[in-house]
Amino acid sequence: MKVHHIGIAVESLHAGIPVFEKLIGCAPTSQEIVADQKVRVAVFQLGDSRIELLEATSPDSPIAKFIAKRGQGIHHLTLAVADLTGRLAELEASGVRLIDREPRVGVGKKRMAFLHPSSTAGVLVELVEEK
Repeated sequence: MKVHHIGIAVESLHAGIPVFEKLIGCAPTSQEIVADQKVRVAVFQLGDSRIELLEATSPDSPIAKFIAKRGQGIHHLTLAVADLTGRLAELEASGVRLIDREPRVGVGKKRMAFLHPSSTAGVLVELVEEK
């Protein structure tokens, strides 16, 4: 298992990207829209991990709600797993509350699922499948 990425909620990619370009020293390696999650994403690759800036594409998106409640900042931590379906079943059996019982498709067309913060010390955790 490894840290896959940290998701950071921003009000605007237009404003957020230059900040992280200065911090990291490079431009985003990719940008895409994940329509299912109502989010526009800019990805900064950092060795084996990355930072994803997340901008809402709709006022009712989870990112828009997060920013309205907490402001910009770290939204979630993502861990890479080899078998997402199996790991979700293991976690649920051990009492971890799942947001997604079935994997969804996320950034880069990878299978992903979220765990509820009430079971993960208050941190929104995403699992992403990497074979």
